[in-house]
Amino acid sequence: MEQYRLFDDFSDKVKRAIQLFQMFEDAAVRYHEDGYYLAFSGGKDSVVLYVLAKMAHVKFQAHYHLTTVDPPELVRFIREAFPDVKVEYPELTMWDLIVKKQMPPLRTARYCCEVLKEGGGEGAFTVTGVRWEESRKRANRDFLEIHKKKGAIYLNCDNEEDRRKLEICSLKRKTILNPIIDWTEEDIWCFIRKYQVPYCCLYDQGFCRIGCIGCPLASIKSREREFERYPKYRDAYIRAFDRMVKARTASGKSKGNWKDGESVFRWWMYGNEKTDKQVAGQMELKDFIDMAA
Repeated sequence: MEQYRLFDDFSDKVKRAIQLFQMFEDAAVRYHEDGYYLAFSGGKDSVVLYVLAKMAHVKFQAHYHLTTVDPPELVRFIREAFPDVKVEYPELTMWDLIVKKQMPPLRTARYCCEVLKEGGGEGAFTVTGVRWEESRKRANRDFLEIHKKKGAIYLNCDNEEDRRKLEICSLKRKTILNPIIDWTEEDIWCFIRKYQVPYCCLYDQGFCRIGCIGCPLASIKSREREFERYPKYRDAYIRAFDRMVKARTASGKSKGNWKDGESVFRWWMYGNEKTDKQVAGQMELKDFIDMAA
C-alpha cells in the first residue's frame, strides 16, 4: 500500500499530530464519554503521545496495562511522573498465564501480549504510539485504522473524505489513531528534549527498549542483561515453568525431555543451539508447538 508523508520536517509533524487529535475528538467522545483511549506503556513514544494530547487540549484517558513482568523502574516512573494514568490490572499474572497456556510465551505464540496488554480499548477510539520505523509489519499501517470483521480500512487522514468515511462507520468497529506513525526515533528524542518531557531512567542506563522483562522478541543478549539485572524475575519464570511442566503432565501432554523449570528456561532462552548454556536432549521448536496444539 502506498504511503503519503504529508509533512517532512519536525515542526510540521508536531502540528499534524495535534491536528489529528483535534480532528477526531468529536468521534472519540461519541465512542466513550472519556474521549480517546490513549494506550500508554511508559516508553518514550507513549510519553510523547501523552504530551501531544495535552497540547491538543482534547479529551482523553491514558491507560497503562500492568503485565506483572514490567521493570520496577518503569512502574515507579509512571506513578510518579504521570499519576493521572489509569493502571489496568490483569486477571492473571504472567506466571499463572504460563501455567494456563501450558507453554512458554514464544516469538511465534505471544499470547502474553494478547492477554496482558492488548485487551483494553474495546468500545473506545484508541490512540497508539505505533511508528513505521519500528518494524516492517508496522510499515503497512497508517494514521487512521478502522477494523472490521472482514479486514481493516487504512486512511491517510489528508482530506475531508477520510473524515466522512470515519463518521459513517459503525461505532462498534474498532478505530485506531496513530498520530506519530511517521516519526523517527530522532523526532521522538527531539520532542522530548524540546518540550522537556519526563522519561524513564532506563533509557539513560543503556536500554534501547523498555518492555516486559524476558520478552521473547528481544535478543538473547538483551534478555541475559535483563535477567542479570532482575534475578528475581528469572527465578519467577523458572518456578512458573516448573508448574507448567507439571500441568502438562497432569493433562496428559508430553513434557519431552524437560525435567523441570530450569531446563525449560534454558530452552526458552537459547533454543537448541550447541552452546555451553544449553542442556542436552532438548526438543525442537516445531515438536514443542505440535505438542502444545
